[in-house]
Amino acid sequence: MTANTDSKINNGGDVETGNPVDDRGGERDGDQADNRVADRGGSGAGNVVALRPGLEPDSVAAAAEAALAAFGTHLDRCALAANTVTAYRRQAIAYRDWLLARAAEHADAFVDLVGAEAAVTAWRRHLLAAGASPATVNQALAAVTLLYEHGPALRLAVKRARVPKPGAPDALSRAQENAVRRAADRRGPRDAALIAVLLGAGARAEECQRLRIGDIPITARSGTARLHGKGDEVRTVPLPVPARERLTAWLQARAELLATRPALAEQVRDGLWIGQRGRLSVDGVTDVVRAVGKDAGLPGLRPHRLRHTYATRLREAGADHAQIQALLGHTSIETTARYFRASPTEIADLVDRALDY
Repeated sequence: MTANTDSKINNGGDVETGNPVDDRGGERDGDQADNRVADRGGSGAGNVVALRPGLEPDSVAAAAEAALAAFGTHLDRCALAANTVTAYRRQAIAYRDWLLARAAEHADAFVDLVGAEAAVTAWRRHLLAAGASPATVNQALAAVTLLYEHGPALRLAVKRARVPKPGAPDALSRAQENAVRRAADRRGPRDAALIAVLLGAGARAEECQRLRIGDIPITARSGTARLHGKGDEVRTVPLPVPARERLTAWLQARAELLATRPALAEQVRDGLWIGQRGRLSVDGVTDVVRAVGKDAGLPGLRPHRLRHTYATRLREAGADHAQIQALLGHTSIETTARYFRASPTEIADLVDRALDY
């Protein structure tokens, strides 16, 4: 209950209190005892009014679980990428576990905005002190911000960690790219086509995995890929000749395979990529890239490095910011700008050319 008092507190601890107004808007009878607020040096005569009463540890746990349930329902219905949903769930559970271990310190973490922001700010400091990268911390804060928004309906304003601007992305060199293409070709038509799409369309692993037959119309002279990106955004990108050739070979091999395995055909339907038991999963796409990278002498190769290579080749060929942004499906031009930062190799080559006496 909030007491509205006409009070004057001096340095000596004297308190002059008028008639408090009760919750119903009327003044209490004068014969009722005053609730006096004791100063830090006084004896604390009367009752102390709690401005933001917190919750008991068990109640904090209950509030956290209720917030997680509401958050989970939102994630089930939202259009975020599958990997983002998984990461957000993990971060929200980590925050819940951290908070319950400190429920006494943050008893008001689900009571009001002040208590919530204090708890999340303390968690932010904990993550940074534990050595988490700024990007990881900001992902965690984004998840918990949604947790509060869809749980207790609180909109937090917690300062994000400062992320240093990245340098040029780690693209493959020309020799490495050629080695990857050759290794993929040796593994068969499916893997050759998959690598060709990642290198020739700049697709994310999830976008590549979602491709269906109808998403890749190919003719003798042209071809495109319709990519379903983040937030249900869809973009169509042209396919270069190497990708069209390898996709054509894979479509023929795919049709021959499914003709002999009707049960598998029922599982795959119109999905472009075939795994052992049906459509290839996102993890399956990553496994193909890792296997190709290993064969090419690049252990640990990931799909996103092929996407970086695609954007770097576009920039080297003279594409501008807007063109690369559209082809990659970036929502922010700042994300695309990183491809226009010179790499150490390019800077060294520039110096050699400029100072070749």
